[in-house]
Amino acid sequence: MDTATPAVTAALHDGSAVVAESSRVDARRHGELLLPAVDRVLAEAGVKLDAVTGVVVGVGPGPYTGLRVGLVTATTFASALGVPVHGVCTLDGLAYAAGLDEPFVVATDARRKEVYWARYENARTRVSDAAVDRPADIAEQVAALPAVGAGALLYPQTFPDARGPEHVSAGALAALAAERLAAGEDFLDPLPLYLRRPDAQVPKNYKVVTPR
Repeated sequence: MDTATPAVTAALHDGSAVVAESSRVDARRHGELLLPAVDRVLAEAGVKLDAVTGVVVGVGPGPYTGLRVGLVTATTFASALGVPVHGVCTLDGLAYAAGLDEPFVVATDARRKEVYWARYENARTRVSDAAVDRPADIAEQVAALPAVGAGALLYPQTFPDARGPEHVSAGALAALAAERLAAGEDFLDPLPLYLRRPDAQVPKNYKVVTPR
């Protein structure tokens, strides 16, 4: 499952292929849409939740509230079922879905006129850490590369070769995780990758009010 982008997406993978998937784009209703999506996926596959042997979740980068919905749900399921939970960078899921066999960039919308982005050698190999920047500040680094994701499509001047997929797919995330599991690779902890502070912060200096 992944809720790091406006897409609320869940899928079931049997170790060989995706057997069911549900995705809906709605940036403001992650909490309302994720559990029904999981229910739809399980019903389509004809299995119960207790058949799940592991949980894969996108850890972002993404906005504070939406990202936490997927992470909390994933860790709760894993704890209740007694199964492992595997964190995967959301940008890696988009890169895998793109299927490119050449250097490229993945960029998602970070709001505030910024993008979350990373560079890839191919669909399975990230060669930079995920970062958050204004498109104009990274234009020289990415101009010659194909770019995937909603962030790239939003800023064509910075990403002239922008293309889909626009949002992450839980099916692609699960397929990538299945490959990594089979190869014995490590996963990220199921912790949010924010890259910047949330909008709401505790004031540094409180206003002093004295009685008259």
